[in-house]
Amino acid sequence: MSNAAPAAASASTPAGDPLAGAVPLQSADELREILGDPWPLVIDKVHAELTEADVDLLARAPFCAVATSDADGNCDTSPRGGEPGFTRVLDSRTLALPDLPGNRRGDSFHNILSNPHVGLLYLIPGAMTVLRINGRARILTDAPFFDAMAVKGRRPALALVVETDEIYLHCPASIKRSGLWAPDTWEGAAPA
Repeated sequence: MSNAAPAAASASTPAGDPLAGAVPLQSADELREILGDPWPLVIDKVHAELTEADVDLLARAPFCAVATSDADGNCDTSPRGGEPGFTRVLDSRTLALPDLPGNRRGDSFHNILSNPHVGLLYLIPGAMTVLRINGRARILTDAPFFDAMAVKGRRPALALVVETDEIYLHCPASIKRSGLWAPDTWEGAAPA
């Protein structure tokens, strides 16, 4: 699977092509020209070690999306969740996520076996805070901390351990625009 931009539409493009007339981005320079330079605050807030605020957020977060890709770049994003604080902070650069019962596909685990790079996105219902963590993962089949990650007396069979490379609070604009935490935007909500 290639990450290269598609070639510009040609005269032979079928009339029903939804991308007919589309103009693909050509370079990182063109992207920077369109987006402009990031604000220094955005760059300066990136850090490699968990801060006290990060640890507090992880203690309150019941949900995380885990993004992985295999050696060929085929991607997967899988939801993970549990009681708030289901992610265990082992030290200032190491997290552990228990593998709780699910569909047994193990897509993330299969990907990590060939490519350890992961992206984590933590959300807290009702909060505009989004914690983004990028790092390298490995899979453990046992460790002393597995007992502390048991749910209803059931010890996890696996844990995803992530060594952090980059941590930062993500801009909440997409949460605000989507109305994600506004009950009146939820499917099936009664009209106001």
